[in-house]
Amino acid sequence: MKRLLLMKSCLLLLIAIMAASPLMAQQGRTVRGTILEETSGEPLPGVSILEKGTTNGTVTDLDGNFALTLASVDATLRVSFIGYKTQEILVDNRTEINLQMVSDLGNLDEVIVIGYGEQQKETITGAVANVTSRDIDKVPSATVSGALAGKMAGLSFRQPDGRPGAGAWLQIRNMGTPLFVIDGIQKDEGQFNNLAPGDIESITILKDASAAVYGSRAANGVVLVKTKQGKRGETPTININGYYGWQNWSRFPEGVDAYEWMLGKADADINQFGSTNITAEELEKWNQGTEYGYKSFDWQDFIIKGNAPQSNFNASVSGGSERTNYYLSVTRFDQKAVFSDEFEFNRTNIQSNITTDITNKLKVGMQINGRIENRNNPGVPGGDDYWQPRFALFRNRPTERPYANDNPDYPANINNIETNWALLNYDRTGFYENKWQVLQTNFTAEYEIIPGLTAKGLYSYYLADNMFNTFEYTYDVFGYNPESDEYFRSGGNDNPYRDRGQTKIMENVWQLSLSYNKTFGEKHNFSAFALNERIDRTRLYNFLHSVPTNNYLDIIKFADTDTYNDERQVEARIGYVGRINYDYAGKYLLELAGRADASWKFSPDNRWGFFPSVSAGWRISEEEFMSEFSSKLDMDELKIRASYGQLGDDNIGIGPFDYLTGYRYGVSTVIVDGENIQGSANTGQPIDNLSWYVASIADIGLDFSFGSGKITGAVDYFHRKRTGLRGVRNDIFLPLELGYGLTDENLNSDSNSGAEIALNWNGKAGDLVFRVGVNASYARSKFLQSYNPTFSSSWDRYRNSREDRYNGIFWGYEIEGQFESFEAINDHPVNIDGQGNKTLLPGDLIYKDVNQDGKIDGYDERPIGYQSGGQPSLNFGLNFNFQYKGFDLTADFSGGGMYSYNQNWEMRWPYQNGGNLLASMYDDRYHREDILDINSPWVAGKNPSLRFNTGGHSNYNRNSTWWLTNVKYLRMRTLEVGYTLPERMLNKWNMSRARLFVSSYNLFALDNVHQFGIDPEVADENGLQYPQNKVVNVGFNVSF
Repeated sequence: MKRLLLMKSCLLLLIAIMAASPLMAQQGRTVRGTILEETSGEPLPGVSILEKGTTNGTVTDLDGNFALTLASVDATLRVSFIGYKTQEILVDNRTEINLQMVSDLGNLDEVIVIGYGEQQKETITGAVANVTSRDIDKVPSATVSGALAGKMAGLSFRQPDGRPGAGAWLQIRNMGTPLFVIDGIQKDEGQFNNLAPGDIESITILKDASAAVYGSRAANGVVLVKTKQGKRGETPTININGYYGWQNWSRFPEGVDAYEWMLGKADADINQFGSTNITAEELEKWNQGTEYGYKSFDWQDFIIKGNAPQSNFNASVSGGSERTNYYLSVTRFDQKAVFSDEFEFNRTNIQSNITTDITNKLKVGMQINGRIENRNNPGVPGGDDYWQPRFALFRNRPTERPYANDNPDYPANINNIETNWALLNYDRTGFYENKWQVLQTNFTAEYEIIPGLTAKGLYSYYLADNMFNTFEYTYDVFGYNPESDEYFRSGGNDNPYRDRGQTKIMENVWQLSLSYNKTFGEKHNFSAFALNERIDRTRLYNFLHSVPTNNYLDIIKFADTDTYNDERQVEARIGYVGRINYDYAGKYLLELAGRADASWKFSPDNRWGFFPSVSAGWRISEEEFMSEFSSKLDMDELKIRASYGQLGDDNIGIGPFDYLTGYRYGVSTVIVDGENIQGSANTGQPIDNLSWYVASIADIGLDFSFGSGKITGAVDYFHRKRTGLRGVRNDIFLPLELGYGLTDENLNSDSNSGAEIALNWNGKAGDLVFRVGVNASYARSKFLQSYNPTFSSSWDRYRNSREDRYNGIFWGYEIEGQFESFEAINDHPVNIDGQGNKTLLPGDLIYKDVNQDGKIDGYDERPIGYQSGGQPSLNFGLNFNFQYKGFDLTADFSGGGMYSYNQNWEMRWPYQNGGNLLASMYDDRYHREDILDINSPWVAGKNPSLRFNTGGHSNYNRNSTWWLTNVKYLRMRTLEVGYTLPERMLNKWNMSRARLFVSSYNLFALDNVHQFGIDPEVADENGLQYPQNKVVNVGFNVSF
């Protein structure tokens, strides 16, 4: 019995050994192979071959050969090389694996998001441009718009405001604010800007008639956003990304110190009045700056702290099974202002995208995007809490100090107490809170009816809740008596207020579509698409204003409410879309599309509009007669495309139900028998003959690619004409007894035209892989037909008619130079100041007498510059990316030109509002050698001689070429250097990727306005806008 058991045991052991032998053999076997470059067939040395899930790996030799002994039974090889697509190969029972690496430098098969769908790049007939996550992720911007500067041809960019959470001005071809579409749903600019940039897979802009499928809101182009999705059959990947950075202003105008302020004041007094009460002894005390009452104070150093922190952290997980894919993400962004930690912005985003196949024909999906956003800062006086600290830098004199006797318990009563930074904090002036809570949900179902025919339904619900809450306290300011060593109240705020407002927005979107795709006879490719879309939106708003009894009870019910507003707004749209695409053998391309839209804004008779488009393309490179030519030039793609279409816009400045007549209540009050009676008034003539304006857009373009995508590019010319712009027949007058005039009609027209070019070079030299991109675009608008009033003269028509003129032309006077002496002033034949030149001094401006009538007046004005405060007509970008082994470097530049900056207020008038003086104006000015001696010789300078707060002087009261600069700039947007750790080092920690980086944003700018101390993108004429920040970050990217 024992012998039998022993024999059975030995037999089982032998069977186990025999069964395990193949597995052991597989586990220890060696796989060999050769890696070649797909296009050239040349061997690729240095390719990484890694056994997935282990640290076991090797690289190819000079002949592209490799040998790897496997460490596991079910081995999968991960083959990667910079500049080529990573491949994962299941070994199975093979002992030899040969591969061809496919270049990742350029790809004609790339799929681009278009209106309500996707399309291969090679068959697109419209003017589109796109960027992907790799272009966005390396830009440490607070908003999505800030990450797009210089990235795409045709996208004009300007960021005049750099405060925390602020976005940039984006326009497509300078046509106006575009329509934003996020995952198929039409949204506004605010929703776009406050997406988490790390959740974006791609951004596409539709620049021509390809936007017609969005109809009534697409006349200015469309920005399409696609958020990230997981991939089917992909193991879960966890990504953790973060950076921490320090912010400082790029530039801000500088004022003078106390001694210079007093010296300049004495100079200005003598220039204006012939004498000053400022003595040499007093000036010397200010120069020494040691005595009490004679010390200079640096307000900029007091207010601007510098190195303000910002941080961004994101965690996401993505992957999928055979039937499901998912992407889940959470992002937290925090940004402080350079003033203090009390000025802050933070945003938390969540993104969830899940798609699953219920059956082989039915697929459903859900997307959730949520956001909580907070803006907090002290409740400073005025409507803009970020304005007062900046205004203080020039409104406050350097001869003033924030605290009485420098005692921080007693804020001083300075020239303007509302700009005393000593008061502007939570403890003394109050608080301001603004909070957004946003939820966007999309639910989709897609069913394949028959092969090629698919029905899709979408429902989207959007809920946004905004609450702002502010409390401005009473506060005191003080003076100090040095003789008695006593402080005394000398002013303050005795009028506190408490505001609270809430806005709630609810939006529903329904879409139902059918799409059909079929290839006939192998070469006839046909697709059709039809969609119905309905949008309704409700906005609720209420506002309370109250007067609290003290600074400590911030509950509104304990205050006297004196204002209450309650509003409700509704809007609704409905549209029908149709599109047909046809191509023959991928060579001859045609697209027909149209959309019919109805808007609630217009009267029933004018409610509907139809917006058609047509586009065509010819891929010349696919013709047989081009084969020899293409081979010689190594040309992959040469495509001519053209498009024409009409788009509409219902955003023409009218409100809902303006097409109805009615009454406005509460417009006036009368007292009858001691009782207040609220009055009413007729709303006027109903606007019932106004509808969409129509934008007709034509585009012709050329796309090309050489060397398997190593060199790619596109060139476009475009023209847009808008007709039916809003206008009024202002030469027709109704009787005054009616109390109103004629209503607006679709009367006027304008045009926009320009050109753009984009070039990309993708290359590889040894282990160095690089991408270089350059793009430039020009676009400018011109008024065409304009319904004008009756002009009184030919000059009136020349000066005030807009017809056939570029939009935003800046008018002013031409400056011929400066007077160098009193003799030159006395001999000058033209009356400049209207007083026989009696107010002029050496250094003052010489105006050109254009009409030669011996005086300077409005008839001497001429166009002298481009639009001031708007978008540049010329935009360009330069983009560089280099990868060498584990190192990478990214550098992005953007720039602009053909727009103007007009110096005004603090940038033009010395001592504006009695405040500080621009340092550059003081340093290089005409002045006497001895400031206090009126007969002293004059010293020449660049700027006119000083006057004190006198905007009425001829130097300052006229716009002229002296104060106008036609701006040109080039800015380094992004510079990032990173290092990715080798995969072999990471597997022991179960990491698939780890990267460390250092980056900067807005590092420097080269421009022709630096001498004023302003940022080249500032739009406000006073130069005191919150400038862009220079940012330095350190960060990491980790994947598991």
